[in-house]
Amino acid sequence: MKYLPLIAILAVAATSCRSEQSAPTLKDHLKDDFLIGAAINVNHVNGLDPKADSIVTMHFSSIVAENCMKSMEIHPEENVYNWEDADKFVDYGTSRGMAVIGHTLVWHSQLAHWFPYDSAGNYVTPDVLKQRMRDHITTIMTRYKGRIKGWDVVNEAIMEDGSYRKSPFYDILGEEFIPFAFQCAMEADPDAELYINDYNMSFPEKREAYVKLVNDMKSKGIRVDGIGMQGHNGMDYPSIEEFEKSIVEFGKTGCGVMITEWDMSALPTVSFSSNVSDVTDFDQKRNPYPDGLPADVSEAWNNRMAEYLSLFRKHSDVITRVTAWGTHDGMSWKNNFPMRGRVDYPLLFDRDYNMKPFLVKELQQDI
Repeated sequence: MKYLPLIAILAVAATSCRSEQSAPTLKDHLKDDFLIGAAINVNHVNGLDPKADSIVTMHFSSIVAENCMKSMEIHPEENVYNWEDADKFVDYGTSRGMAVIGHTLVWHSQLAHWFPYDSAGNYVTPDVLKQRMRDHITTIMTRYKGRIKGWDVVNEAIMEDGSYRKSPFYDILGEEFIPFAFQCAMEADPDAELYINDYNMSFPEKREAYVKLVNDMKSKGIRVDGIGMQGHNGMDYPSIEEFEKSIVEFGKTGCGVMITEWDMSALPTVSFSSNVSDVTDFDQKRNPYPDGLPADVSEAWNNRMAEYLSLFRKHSDVITRVTAWGTHDGMSWKNNFPMRGRVDYPLLFDRDYNMKPFLVKELQQDI
């Protein structure tokens, strides 16, 4: 009889282990629809956020680098590459059997300062920029060849009205910089998937411009495997109807469609004002919930996120991946933007690492 308590304890422990192992996870719940991913940062891959690590390992089937593969981080000076953080990121994903996504090869923002300029501070010639682009793309993709599923080759190249964004790449090379970047990427790693990625993809003119661009490149034999729709949404934008139109139209190009940077601000959208007397009021409106969301706002946020998830699943015939832009609210780029001290609640897990209610409800279907 003296062994019964031990047996009871072991039975409870075994039951607990079985329960934890059989608990529904996002990646299992969505495995027949699309990959579910998260952007992770350097703190994460360096083991400084173990709770986030548990969430990612349990729930996500894909990861993307939040910052460490952007040119100013990985290629800060000409002929100087900083591999340490990117290597750790790739090792983290491959050791866990995840689909690893590289972000991003050509982007005007967070661009290494030297990249488009000569020693006098003037733009380099088109030939020099092309060579720098080719060297950059080839060196990075070759290092991770066979370990990265796909790359955001070009990021944020077109404006909401359908015109090309004015950037050093466009200023020097014109529209040619996009197909040239994809050509370099095709040659560097023929087996890697190649994506083009942007935000506000629900704008009709922007949608039309990307459809034309992708179709034109494909007609010339330039491979584009996916169109990334950044999902930086708000409570009142974009309309789900326009977002859905873009999913459908992008799918018609023959490319996979990816929701690449999914988050949704829980804060009111406030217009900027030039009236200096509005400054105090403006700040208050930009940070209305510093201590937590009111119950009605939280409910509305969860309902809208559930609508988006339902939309993504509806179009799982063309959507290949949905990636949250972060793991939990505390690490989101939405905090402290556009003012220091601003607190937002945009991600799938809260600051205490708890799954948001709309996902809890979604996973209850598997119990």
